[in-house]
Amino acid sequence: MKRIFLGVTGASGAAYAARALEALTTAGCHVGLCVSDAGAHVINHELLGGGREAPADPAGVVARFADTQSRAPGEVSVLGLHDMVAPFASGSSLAPGALICPCSGATLGHIASGAAQNLIHRCADVMLKERRTLVLMTRETPLSLIHIENMAAVTRAGATVMPAAPGFYNLPASVGDLVDFMVARALDHLGVDNRLTGRWGARAT
Repeated sequence: MKRIFLGVTGASGAAYAARALEALTTAGCHVGLCVSDAGAHVINHELLGGGREAPADPAGVVARFADTQSRAPGEVSVLGLHDMVAPFASGSSLAPGALICPCSGATLGHIASGAAQNLIHRCADVMLKERRTLVLMTRETPLSLIHIENMAAVTRAGATVMPAAPGFYNLPASVGDLVDFMVARALDHLGVDNRLTGRWGARAT
């Protein structure tokens, strides 16, 4: 069973994280899910109808988020934000890839500088140092020069920067189609088979 780390941070776009978790488990992956407090705030507001106030129980929000997703045939392990003994915190665990979705500008900055303050940052650092797959689905607009320079830095280090900018050539009929477009691209880079969206040039079946 392929093990993939999924980090969720405090940028708008919780729907991308929800669909990624569902698609990864559907593909049979064992997902290590780690959500920042700001990420839990966004999930609570955008997906769970909790309003704009910060949730009193971020861990409860993460548990609810994880429980809404498909389990079969994959698995989900919810990891603490500061659990530095989690397998994904070490290159010796041989985890092949990580997706941070959405990736906030602050998280991007920590990764670019190598200043790991939590498990999400540390896992990204591990992926880079071990020359494994790291996909950062950034969600910010417009971009400042700091964002652009940080994107350049992590790209030089080996990450794939994938701004949440869905295409329209598949003629999307819903917001879900737009979400699927981005999640499919992320899974492609992680080497996870998926049928979330059509392929350019492929014949319809």
